[in-house]
Amino acid sequence: MKAEDRDFLAGLFDAAVAAADPETALAAHLPDRPRGRTVVVGAGKGAAQLAAAFERLWDAPVEGVVVTRYGYGCDTRNIRVIEAAHPVPDQAGLAAAEALFQAVRGLSKDDLVVALVCGGGSALLPAPPEGLTLEDEIELNRILLASGAPISVMNAIRKQVSRIKGGRLALAAHPARVVSLVVSDVPGDDPAQVASGPTVPDAATREEARRMIETWRIALPPRLAEWFAGQDGLPPDPADPCFKGHEVRVVASARLSLEAAAARAAAAGVPAVILSDAIEGEARDVARVHAAIAREVATRSRPFARPVVILSGGETTVTLRGRGRGGRNSEFLLALALGIEGLPIAALAADTDGIDGSEDNAGAFADGGSMARLRALGLDPAAMLAGNDAWSAFAALGDLFVPGPTGTNVNDFRAILIR
Repeated sequence: MKAEDRDFLAGLFDAAVAAADPETALAAHLPDRPRGRTVVVGAGKGAAQLAAAFERLWDAPVEGVVVTRYGYGCDTRNIRVIEAAHPVPDQAGLAAAEALFQAVRGLSKDDLVVALVCGGGSALLPAPPEGLTLEDEIELNRILLASGAPISVMNAIRKQVSRIKGGRLALAAHPARVVSLVVSDVPGDDPAQVASGPTVPDAATREEARRMIETWRIALPPRLAEWFAGQDGLPPDPADPCFKGHEVRVVASARLSLEAAAARAAAAGVPAVILSDAIEGEARDVARVHAAIAREVATRSRPFARPVVILSGGETTVTLRGRGRGGRNSEFLLALALGIEGLPIAALAADTDGIDGSEDNAGAFADGGSMARLRALGLDPAAMLAGNDAWSAFAALGDLFVPGPTGTNVNDFRAILIR
């Protein structure tokens, strides 16, 4: 890939991330000061940075606790930061969930709870209900991650197997007022779906969760299957009077970040089009559609005239078929690269939190010559895609994109440049 194309695409990613900067996002959404205490709770891969930004902005005493992924912590003054495992929960996450409950217990109607919620919080806050164990929740998480189900389905199911998700943390804070400040990483920006909504109740029922399990052919082990067949541990009703007076504000989202990237491209003299900020589906299938659009532009200058950069966001999924390495953005890009071979197209696909799946890269770069270079190394790109081994493909090419943790998370960022 030409250095100028790589720099251009990385600059668009930087603009998207900057638009979701924690301090900028929070500054316009601070709640009114309470007469009593201000307690901050939070979860997600950008929760520590959100907590640090809130401390800088809040000119009054504050306390609390947030949980983030290992390696994603930062310095805070009074808000405790706990690190735990993602995407598969662990014992540290279980302890973190209990710490959040402890932080909101015993509050009065004069107190304020500020919930700083962003993507990744579902895995970081395991809290199995009575009758189930952490191992059960870990197993459910593994099954869901391998199922190929969209994030909305995974979260609706997760909420049925938790003491903290689906608004239960806000319920525990009653009678304190709860203000949830949400950095959305979900298509459509439904705050109840971000981190499975620990402070935002959801109307999804147990029966609906059972239908989703059947529709997506999710095979549950006996203990979990028995749990879903029953009515124990149902999530709270959004109409519960305990939620009256609570506020929910989406402070950053994929839409705002894609618009910032489009503005950066325009300033560099390249028109930008945004397909959507809410694209879901199997990563390789979504990639084939993007590749078809890019080919049409490159060869026929329609539906967009060249030059142009095509932007999109949302959250794709990967159904595990092999034992390779890589996340959904790397898999998207490998499938895209197969579809744009030989054409003057360059692309970047990356997760705005800085980590794609379980590796250390956010995503990768590719262009019309990537697959020929991979074959020249003796590797078969189609076989690597079939085995979910996109990370290894781009590592071999030296085209991994590794910006490190960004401190925010507004989900996938995809940019396809046609000169």
